[in-house]
Amino acid sequence: MADNFESLECWQRCKELKIFLKENVLPKLPASERYDLYTQILRASRSTTANIAEGWGRFHYKDNIKFLVNARGSVAEILDHAIDARSWDYISEETLKEIRNETTRCLQVINGYIRYLRKSNE
Repeated sequence: MADNFESLECWQRCKELKIFLKENVLPKLPASERYDLYTQILRASRSTTANIAEGWGRFHYKDNIKFLVNARGSVAEILDHAIDARSWDYISEETLKEIRNETTRCLQVINGYIRYLRKSNE
């Protein structure tokens, strides 16, 4: 088990995704999206790491898994918002491809951690 949530690979990957979005997507959104798409992407990206941290802090592994599933949902939400941003020409196809790759990797490591928790507590 990790000494703290910051050492979890899934938290680290989601943090990298959050930073990528903040640096490469949010600044490209028009002012008209400031309180819509911008806020949705920002909140979903923050939710990924926050849910992993909160799950790690729970006493029972089933609680942890519940929060990891919530983090998975936030990662999927990020991809959906990125698809919207691309369809409205706010971001490039290359940026969307990078987001697809990063969200896929985030989901893989979250799934791996869920499998680990389930096996460890059978």
